[in-house]
Amino acid sequence: MIEVSAKLIGGPIFMPGSKIGCCITFTHPPLPSDSRSQSNSDVLENLAWASVQINCLCLTNDNINFPSVMCVTKDEKFLGNSETSFAPCLTDNGHVVLSTKPKILFCDVGLSPGENKSYLYSETLPNDAPPSYKGHLVKYAYKITVGMQRLNSPIKLLRVPIRVVVIYGLTEGVTCENSIDLSPSNPFLESQYKHEECDMALQMLQNITAKRSPNFYNITNSRGKVARFCLFKQAYRLGEDIVGTFDFEQTDVSCIEFTVSLQCEEAVNKDFIAVSPRPRKDNVSIVSYNTQHQFCANTLKSFLQLAIPLNVSPAFSTLLVCVKWRL
Repeated sequence: MIEVSAKLIGGPIFMPGSKIGCCITFTHPPLPSDSRSQSNSDVLENLAWASVQINCLCLTNDNINFPSVMCVTKDEKFLGNSETSFAPCLTDNGHVVLSTKPKILFCDVGLSPGENKSYLYSETLPNDAPPSYKGHLVKYAYKITVGMQRLNSPIKLLRVPIRVVVIYGLTEGVTCENSIDLSPSNPFLESQYKHEECDMALQMLQNITAKRSPNFYNITNSRGKVARFCLFKQAYRLGEDIVGTFDFEQTDVSCIEFTVSLQCEEAVNKDFIAVSPRPRKDNVSIVSYNTQHQFCANTLKSFLQLAIPLNVSPAFSTLLVCVKWRL
């Protein structure tokens, strides 16, 4: 028996264009004490091959006609005989929208009892890779699949889930970082401007979400102005609090109470919705996450604070779906 374990280098969250690292270890457990008298040839475990590949699967409901241009071709998903070839998505539900080239870790490796061997797998995600997303209409899920086979045995698969997060504007940040530095430099010192991809992304995210630009909105009804709402900025990070204020001074209508909800709007491209004889709105799904309800009678100002969950996906857009956030 061979035990296989995988450890992601740098954590389970990645961005399009970043490099994914995974350490894969194959271990032959030690034999029990009463079996150690056997010869090495009797207990040696042989693996014929092992390969690794990254795939992104897209799952949709029955009312969506998945666009064929987004699917990975059959040649990229599966080659050869199903009994001896590495086909990690052959039995999975959904559509394969991203598939990296399989990489062979080894061929014909033998492990003695108590012996283990580790291999480092690295791959760069495409810049146009969609983010991980779990919606009501569309789902994008990533996994690293390790396939292996012993002689005269079926193929075994180990799947490692990963999360991909899109940060729009990162490409422009990379261009800025790579600009020529005209300041005097010391050839005996390493450049202090060589940042890691993660540090660059975090800095870019900080620059985007730190910009404070108050925006004011007048809330009205048929009888006139009810309140003036202020948001201090437009871009937020996951896990951050959305802060705003309500101003009830100089209004035409008294406000007794208000409710504010943080909602995610998931809209599927209408070109991919199945034709139905009855009109329907199956291409849009709205989910509310956090809500604040407050009584404000005889109040001049009020305060809003809503937390953004950490396990949701930021706003993004693909050929199939557009995800937006709103209050």
